[in-house]
Amino acid sequence: MAEHITAGPPSSLTDAHTVKNFSGLSVIIITKNEAHNIRACLESVAWADEIIVVDSGSTDSTVAICREFTPHVSIHDWPGFGAQKNRALGYATKKWILSLDADERVTPELASQLGKAMADDNADGFYLPRLSQFCGQFIHHSGWYPDYVLRLFKREKGRFSNDLVHESVILQGSTGKLSSPLLHYSYMTVDDVERKVNQYSSAAAQQMFNKNKAASGVDAPVRAAWAFIRTYFLRLGFLDGIAGFNVARMNARTTYLKYTKLKVLRSIRKNNC
Repeated sequence: MAEHITAGPPSSLTDAHTVKNFSGLSVIIITKNEAHNIRACLESVAWADEIIVVDSGSTDSTVAICREFTPHVSIHDWPGFGAQKNRALGYATKKWILSLDADERVTPELASQLGKAMADDNADGFYLPRLSQFCGQFIHHSGWYPDYVLRLFKREKGRFSNDLVHESVILQGSTGKLSSPLLHYSYMTVDDVERKVNQYSSAAAQQMFNKNKAASGVDAPVRAAWAFIRTYFLRLGFLDGIAGFNVARMNARTTYLKYTKLKVLRSIRKNNC
């Protein structure tokens, strides 16, 4: 067991041999009101050498749960996804970084691959395939899988883009790919879907507005229709059954709201000029 995890429960996901491969790994996670998710996430990486959590003002038991696993819990305001993850990265001290969201889980198979990748040290960063669940069903098409995300990287080689949403790791160096998926429990209920559609569309609209993007009267319906067609037909969402249809519908609605909100933001700025 790593020195910073003495307050947390032992992990049932890895054996002692696997844990030895994780010397020099910092796991970084940003949170807000993730009490329903964070324990399972932390349990899946309890073997890590260091766990860093940056919370943005949770009003539930998120912070208390995190402190069961690690003393490295900080509370900050919310500047956006990229900037918040860079804050977490700034607290990390180990050679390797594994960036996780609270609704993600590392399986034993993936843990073993992470350990081997760090031990072999053949690249500066590694992409992980992400398998996401939508209201109880893992989605294997619809453009969702394999959803390769750069999550394991050397601390001195990477940082996060400063995007408000859909941030990414900017890596200076070589990359490789792992084959075992990172599990993503993103949309567990209809309420989750609605909340995230509104959250992501608002953040995306603000990001586009900040970049002085325009939105015409037909952008919202036309781009929404294209988002549905691309997801359901071109990316084979129909093979995921009713869940694939609902994913396509969600993508269409997110796109529609994004451009509608962008148009509102531009209208407000115009009226205030």
